[in-house]
Amino acid sequence: MQTYAALRIALSPSSTQSSLREAFDAPLQPVSFFPAGSEIYAQGEKAGAFYQVEFGAVRVYRLLADGRRQISAFHLAGETFGFEADTTHHFFAE
Repeated sequence: MQTYAALRIALSPSSTQSSLREAFDAPLQPVSFFPAGSEIYAQGEKAGAFYQVEFGAVRVYRLLADGRRQISAFHLAGETFGFEADTTHHFFAE
């Protein structure tokens, strides 16, 4: 996989529908660069932000009980990822 960057949009712990909408309208935080294969977030970590790919690709996956990796999605430049229905990430992203 290529080296990529993601823009990070932080959400406050008490985010509501209106503050989530405001987060989309707010300026993005500075770009964070992640080398290929590095972890952006892990399964089970607290979900407090979502990300937009600027270039390269991001792989989203989960580890199964038998140790295999189940790939959920690939995200390319311009796509957003990291949304969760609750406060915990259910997948890894790298």
